[in-house]
Amino acid sequence: MTLQIELAGIQKYYGAYHALRGIDIAIPKGRFVALVGPSGCGKSTLLRTLAGLETITSGAIRIDGEDITRKPPRLRDIAMVFQSYALYPHMTVEQNLTYSLRLKRVDKAEARRKAQEIAEITGLTTLLGRYPRELSGGQRQRVAMGRAIIRNPKAFLFDEPLSNLDAALRVHMRAEIRKLHNSLGATSVYVTHDQIEAMTMADHVVIMRAGAIEQQGAPLDLYDRPANRFVAGFIGSPAMNFVDGIVEEDGCSVRLALPYDPVMSFAGRWPAGEAVTVGLRPEHLVPTDAAALPGANRMRLPVSLVEQTGSMTYVVTETAPMLTIAATMSRAVISTRSIEVAILPENLYLFDSKTGISLAR
Repeated sequence: MTLQIELAGIQKYYGAYHALRGIDIAIPKGRFVALVGPSGCGKSTLLRTLAGLETITSGAIRIDGEDITRKPPRLRDIAMVFQSYALYPHMTVEQNLTYSLRLKRVDKAEARRKAQEIAEITGLTTLLGRYPRELSGGQRQRVAMGRAIIRNPKAFLFDEPLSNLDAALRVHMRAEIRKLHNSLGATSVYVTHDQIEAMTMADHVVIMRAGAIEQQGAPLDLYDRPANRFVAGFIGSPAMNFVDGIVEEDGCSVRLALPYDPVMSFAGRWPAGEAVTVGLRPEHLVPTDAAALPGANRMRLPVSLVEQTGSMTYVVTETAPMLTIAATMSRAVISTRSIEVAILPENLYLFDSKTGISLAR
């Protein structure tokens, strides 16, 4: 697959503050890449350096093999879609779409033809004569995307484009953006703080923290094989549960720091007496009356809260640390004060209790 965008050893300082710490990402042509992480992790700064809106301290940015590190934004052939839409309020939808073409002195008839074409792609055909103030949030976002598409750039950059929309519209627009990406065969880099957006939209996810990449790869690879506790806790909803533990003498079971000191077997072996952090995903904790799991670990936990969403029932316990158990049954009725759950040994994650690095699963 042809490599289109390369970020090599990107470093960025703001005075003494180290904003980006040796970023290396290779993006093949046509790939949809999501940069995700908590607020302040550097993902938007990284996107802005790619767009040329920020200069880097060291490293190199290449597009189609050409070094564009010091090129101004207008010469990078990249289109950016902002969180705030950045539409011209005094211009109609059609005028917003064709603004970049008019700057290039494209013939009016040709610009209008392209606007019609883009309007069909983005579902704006009946809105071309309206002004931004007359549009909904989702419609404004489609105009912003249409304005980027009409330039036919080498890559699209999205800076948290859905954060201003309500939950239902975000779900709809996720599908719209991904559909557009597929139909255009474009290369897209998408910044979000929402791991669900990243997991559902991207082919390749880059997880950042404190200006550095914690892990990158296909969404399900990150979910199934997190490199460390941070990634494991960041990817997944509800989040993974973490409990301290000590590896037993047999080297393949661990005693958890929970009431009654439950002992749970895990796949593989680890040195006896080792202090570890055990990770348990809520969906892997199955009420024992909901499924027969031969060879599974079992433990009984107090019930403090039951949340029913229709398709899933969540049970929250008050153990220290708190555990959230996802019951794998629809409309489950849980009226007891405690619940027995089972988890297969192969579904336990182990992390080094000091470094957080993944040890085994």
